[in-house]
Amino acid sequence: MKKIFEQEFNAAVSRRSLLQGSAGLIGGLMLPNGLIMPAFADDKPAIGTWPAGSSGSSVSIGVAVPRTGTYAVQGEDELKGWELAAEHLNSGHELVKKLSPKTKKGVLGKEVKLVVADSGAKPNQAVQAEQRFITENKVVLMTGSTSSAVAVALNKLAQREHVLYVAGISGSNDTTGKDCVRYGFRQCFYGEMAANAIGPVIVKAYGKNKKAAYLTPDYTYGHTTTASVENYLKSQGWTTVTNQVSPLGAPDYSSYLLNVVNSGADVLINVNWGHDCVLSTQQAKQFGVLDKMKLVVPYQVPFLARETGGLMEDVYAATDYWWTLEDKYPLAKMFNESFEKKYGYKPEWGAENAYIAVVHWARMVEEAGSFYPPDVIKVWEKGETIPSLVGDVHYRPEDHQCVRPVIIVKGKAKKDMKNKDDWYDIVEIVPGESVIQKPDAFGCKLGDYT
Repeated sequence: MKKIFEQEFNAAVSRRSLLQGSAGLIGGLMLPNGLIMPAFADDKPAIGTWPAGSSGSSVSIGVAVPRTGTYAVQGEDELKGWELAAEHLNSGHELVKKLSPKTKKGVLGKEVKLVVADSGAKPNQAVQAEQRFITENKVVLMTGSTSSAVAVALNKLAQREHVLYVAGISGSNDTTGKDCVRYGFRQCFYGEMAANAIGPVIVKAYGKNKKAAYLTPDYTYGHTTTASVENYLKSQGWTTVTNQVSPLGAPDYSSYLLNVVNSGADVLINVNWGHDCVLSTQQAKQFGVLDKMKLVVPYQVPFLARETGGLMEDVYAATDYWWTLEDKYPLAKMFNESFEKKYGYKPEWGAENAYIAVVHWARMVEEAGSFYPPDVIKVWEKGETIPSLVGDVHYRPEDHQCVRPVIIVKGKAKKDMKNKDDWYDIVEIVPGESVIQKPDAFGCKLGDYT
């Protein structure tokens, strides 16, 4: 019997957890004659950072977000969303109560703390930071990513370490496609949803059978988003005359834009992101590209209109959130008011996505009544309809993707702006069910719970 017990225990506990046990991370129960029995909470074996990470009066969330590099501006906006979420959870804010009715103060009564590192939008840097948070801080949740390459890397870390991960910004189809994991979830929209939402809008605006030129960043987000937009537009008779692929953080787009300007394209579709999108758009204007062809940004970059000096005027873009949604959704208005009071500007979609992803996690923990990861995952996988800042949404059990609307915006002229943050008009709110692919279309296989 003793041998069988030891075999079951060794099978259930990871090598890393056993090493942690020597440092007191796995508690023990004293038995007669001074024997020690490994501690089990709720009769479940230890897994990942559970139960060590939630055994005290607080729980920690590991945030690996770019604070330097080409995605730094967007990363700082995301960080504000996570900070506000933690503050609202800990204070029992009225907005949190509407999103997660069982939440009082904290999550299951435990204070939420953030530990933060600069990922630089680099996968290795992000993984190293989160691994350190797992070992040293025993985080119960990981988040971060503004680059999908980081999101995919953290997906793999989450599955290996059995620690939950909610993606920050991640536009690649692969994040909840071929690189999906049981321990990873995504709230925001992505390339395929963006393409299917914005495609009909630009075809209506510019017509069928047009020629498109693409600027594509050379990693998973860029390639999958460009492919999705191309596939939709091809069905409407559009052709691709050039696809200019550039590395992340390219300092100069002149060689790529020379090929674009000579391509004869009717529309330039800029898939670049962060400062790369800002720089390539500014240089497109300097090279006269925007005088010859229309510009479309299928995956809107927070602060792009501001950073480019208003070059998004009359430009269509797809986004996760725009603050004027407060006219339609009361919870969006509550979020906007709270965010602006704290930070002095209207929230962009990085902050909104960060906030709602963490509060949705808190809801799942409260519903599970435990931080035990498999139980929390199974609540998420019920696929229940729950509130968000853009109306009711649900997460698909098959790929852990949130089914939520995509917002199509069009840049405003400066003379029409009502305030310093009034960069866009909302053109359409496209239901998520109408633009999302079937759960198995991109090869998702979630993996095991334990």
